[in-house]
Amino acid sequence: MAFIAQGCSRKKDTFINRNFHALGTKYNVLYNGNLALERGREGLNDQYTENFWELLPVERMKVQEDIFLPGQSKNEDFDRAEEKAIKAIQVHGMNIDGKEKNPQIDEAYLLLGKARYFDQRFVPALAAFNNILNKYPTSDKINQVKIWREKASIRLDNNEGAIKKLERLLDEEELEDQDLADAKAALAQAYLNLKQKDSALAQLKIAAEQTKIKNEKARYHFIRGQLYDEAGKKDSANIEFDAIIDMHRQIPRSFYINAHIQKSNNFDEINGDLIEFQEYLTDLEENRENRPFLDKIYYRIAEFHRNNSSDSLSEAYYNKSLRKITSDKYLKSLNYETLGNMYFDRNSYKTAGAYYDSTMTAMVVNSKPYRVIKRKRENLDDVIYYEGIAQTNDSILKIISLPREEQLAFYTEYTENLKIKALEEERLKAEALEKQNNQSAQATNLSQRTTRSAGGPPGISREPSTNINNGNSSFYFYNQTTVAYGKNEFLKLWGNRKFQDNWRLSDQFASANGNIKDEVVSTDSANNELYNPETYIAALPTKQSDIDSISKERNFAYYQLGIIYKEKFKEFQLAKTKLETLLENNPEDRLILPSKYNLYRIYIELGLNRKAEVVREDIIKNYADSRYAEILLNPQSELSKDENSPEFIYTNLYKQFESENYAEVIARAEEQIKRLEGDDFVPKFEILKASAKGRLYGFKAYKEGIDYIALTYPNSEEGKKAQDLLKNAIPVLAKKEFVSDDKAQNFNVIYKFDNNSNEDIEAFIKTLDEEVAKIAYFDLKTSRDLYDENTTFVVVHGLKSIEGARGFAQFLLTDEKDKRGRPIKPKITKEYFAISSPNYAIIQRHKNLNAYLKLQ
Repeated sequence: MAFIAQGCSRKKDTFINRNFHALGTKYNVLYNGNLALERGREGLNDQYTENFWELLPVERMKVQEDIFLPGQSKNEDFDRAEEKAIKAIQVHGMNIDGKEKNPQIDEAYLLLGKARYFDQRFVPALAAFNNILNKYPTSDKINQVKIWREKASIRLDNNEGAIKKLERLLDEEELEDQDLADAKAALAQAYLNLKQKDSALAQLKIAAEQTKIKNEKARYHFIRGQLYDEAGKKDSANIEFDAIIDMHRQIPRSFYINAHIQKSNNFDEINGDLIEFQEYLTDLEENRENRPFLDKIYYRIAEFHRNNSSDSLSEAYYNKSLRKITSDKYLKSLNYETLGNMYFDRNSYKTAGAYYDSTMTAMVVNSKPYRVIKRKRENLDDVIYYEGIAQTNDSILKIISLPREEQLAFYTEYTENLKIKALEEERLKAEALEKQNNQSAQATNLSQRTTRSAGGPPGISREPSTNINNGNSSFYFYNQTTVAYGKNEFLKLWGNRKFQDNWRLSDQFASANGNIKDEVVSTDSANNELYNPETYIAALPTKQSDIDSISKERNFAYYQLGIIYKEKFKEFQLAKTKLETLLENNPEDRLILPSKYNLYRIYIELGLNRKAEVVREDIIKNYADSRYAEILLNPQSELSKDENSPEFIYTNLYKQFESENYAEVIARAEEQIKRLEGDDFVPKFEILKASAKGRLYGFKAYKEGIDYIALTYPNSEEGKKAQDLLKNAIPVLAKKEFVSDDKAQNFNVIYKFDNNSNEDIEAFIKTLDEEVAKIAYFDLKTSRDLYDENTTFVVVHGLKSIEGARGFAQFLLTDEKDKRGRPIKPKITKEYFAISSPNYAIIQRHKNLNAYLKLQ
């Protein structure tokens, strides 16, 4: 005991003391700590799902955005590993005369750093690694520590510093095997973060060669394959994917399958052997080991058939991919979107809309792809709506035009089909009921056999009440489901009847509250109406006014469809069909001229020049006074004399915009957009409306308007300008953080007015201008700026500092005195605030005045 007590001391630098604490540290504390660390890493790996649609990270770890307070941990295993590391340092550390005598303490600090690193507390992890470098420079783990320190630096976005230190480490030390692989892998990740992909490729090659861990080797090869694919080097990419395929069962199956799929994506379908390639895909599909990945395999096969114009086969495989249970939302969205596009190309817009709805459920909300699909889906709403009106009204008008005999024959066939369908439904219900009763009977028999085998005398079962309570008896009234179904069927057949004699008689029918009805209301009579052709014939409109109304609604639907197909979808053939059909159906006068003009434009697009010339001559001859005729005669004219022309209206609206009448501009622009549906001038009104909304409601409204123009009119000049704004200007305008006054050069004084008050703004501006004119040492000017619907600013521009702006406003409040020394009442008494020009632009753009005032 004295020997042990002497060895426990951490203050004596003896052979016994050093080895006692070193052994206890290594085989007790650190052993348990490393076990906890490995459990935590396995847990992270189990939670992590590889996203093979994007470039894989070099290290299999997803950084979480959650914020934890000091002392909190994300993972209990890492918390335990950290505790063990701290215990080793505190309990077994032998710091004597400034030197650590326990050779295991450096490994304790390394365990501490790793636990914090995997717990995603990178700053404390960096501190642990730096502690080793500062206190234990001769440690045998020093190279590993340097690598881990730079991995933590990379996680903290210090990529340049990490690259510099790792390259110095590689130059100074001869790293081998796993240490070399880890250093090269960390370097590769830093280069990838800096978008230096060529450098990353070289580092990953060495890492893949040096690592002995098969999973890491497969990962490095896969990333190299992805980088080669991005660079268009398919042969080099296939070499990397083949290296993964050759490892087969030595690596996770997900890498093996995705290597096959990535390699198949590089197949040359123009010059390659299509039969051999199809057999290759079929082998992947039929391999039993690949069942968990059939969703991706089916998708790849579907893409192959679609690229080879086998739409029916591709559609079947897209649906097979969707039917497989998968957590891959991106793959689901690809399947749904592709199917939607296929139906869109077939002009089946209603079905396409349903697929786009499903696509959006599998996408990240408010992402750019989501917004594109959403806009496309919203455009389809109008198509689906007007196609429904056109088809319904066409059917009604067609039936009305038939002789009565043909109407009767049509509805007779329709009602016969209804009867057949109803009988089939009843048969299926009866079969389901019979099946349910059989299952209940089998369950009862099984229960009875179980009871006998549990110890009851042969041939004697328990009391019937057991079966009744459990609902397992085959007797009709012991099965609650069967009883409920029977009640519903009775009510359908007989209605609600009192419990009394002669209940079947027709005069015994009772309403829901039990009162006897004089008239018979039975299901049979309702069914007779449902299956009676005369019911439908009687429902057809007979008044000419009703028929005209249906025809008018149908014609307007055709016009809208023609314009939508032409402008939004560039489906000129469909647009041509709709507008030609419209003109054959005796439309209203207001639809004839724009339909003919749009047909003229469509004929030009389709190369039908003779038809276009006929329509052109018709418009010029029969509608000589119209703006369409003037456009055709002189396409370059501004039509400024025509007060109803889009050019004239737009010019006046723009003047309103310059006068800050933004609400009026928005309202009138919307009117013109509806009136001129299909006209080339519509995008101009859209962009003017977006600008007015931005001035009145702020940045968000402006961005929504620009986004709509970019997606709805992509081929117009305004649409291209909107796309450029979204790419270059919008990200800059989105910034709403206020800048420091030290960085500004121009400042303003703002006077705020409520638009709903009775204050005379014009009189105030006149007085202010008089006072400003007295200031000779500044080049000052004033303006009246609308802030929002309720607020107007009067602004003094031209001041050079925030103190100067406040001093100027305060000077205007100072009492003046006349020649006799008597005080004169100050002319400017309204409250003000001073602001730099950049911050003034921000509050006007984002309407965040209150946020700025809180900072003052």
